[in-house]
Amino acid sequence: MEIWINPACSKCRSAISLLDAEGAEYTVRRYLEDVPSEDEIRAVLERLGLEPWDITRTQEAEAKELGLKEWARDADTRDRWIAALAEHPRLIQRPIITADDGTALVARSEDAVREALAHDKA
Repeated sequence: MEIWINPACSKCRSAISLLDAEGAEYTVRRYLEDVPSEDEIRAVLERLGLEPWDITRTQEAEAKELGLKEWARDADTRDRWIAALAEHPRLIQRPIITADDGTALVARSEDAVREALAHDKA
């Protein structure tokens, strides 16, 4: 299992604490330093079953500078969204956990982290 985190994020720290408490084996990816490529973002979106705008932090200053709230949310603009996430990784919702069974989820709650653990043990 891999978890994409920003160490400054309280939800990321909570997720790591829960994974540690459960004795989970995982790899940490500090995605602001080890920025995912557009292809990696596409792969995670496929695993999540979400679109790029679903995992975009639209309240960030960078999102406002880019005018993301005005961007269309459709197939024609999907690549533009993915490019923005790769260029501005701070816009990616966190933490994201990818389990060994091929699933992924945005683990912003304890329940979501426990769901990832269940998938990882499957």
